[in-house]
Amino acid sequence: MSRIILASRSPRRQELIANITEDFTVIVSEAEEILPEGVAPEEVPAYLAAVKARTVAAAHPDAAVIGADTVVILDGAILGKPRDKDDAVRMLRALSGRVHTVVTGCTVCQDGKATSFSELTRVEFYPLSDREILEYIATGEPFDKAGAYGIQGRGCVLVKRIEGDFFNVMGLPVARLKRELEGLGALPAERKGETV
Repeated sequence: MSRIILASRSPRRQELIANITEDFTVIVSEAEEILPEGVAPEEVPAYLAAVKARTVAAAHPDAAVIGADTVVILDGAILGKPRDKDDAVRMLRALSGRVHTVVTGCTVCQDGKATSFSELTRVEFYPLSDREILEYIATGEPFDKAGAYGIQGRGCVLVKRIEGDFFNVMGLPVARLKRELEGLGALPAERKGETV
């Protein structure tokens, strides 16, 4: 079993990984997140997750290093974190009454090898009035979140339904990551034939 490092400064990811194991360390990757040309929006999170994980793993080869990145995609374009109030209004108006996709890419580096996967969740918003949008923005919640909303906070009132992993929308597909870590031997695997 390897020491586990989470290469992310996100407090939400730190909370979520604690559901898998409390025995982890946070070491933030300082890698530049530069995308090569031609990377499809759905592939961006896995690419950036790999950059983060590999950078930290280079200094900690004895550990299982987890990198993660999450994007919100609407009409084939990535909605990042809003620059300001006007940008948040623009994003939330665009998401209003529509379905968008949240993709989280994860990479685990261990023993000089890297394993990557992406999890995809579809999220549908209720139609939003300008008043609802402005009231939500006034909470301050949208400004550090991709797509200008947090499903785990007050943004939950905007969401009509989701299809897929709820925790993926928060930034870490916990159940799948646990199984990947078990498969790599970074966590003790469940024993076959064990009954409750």
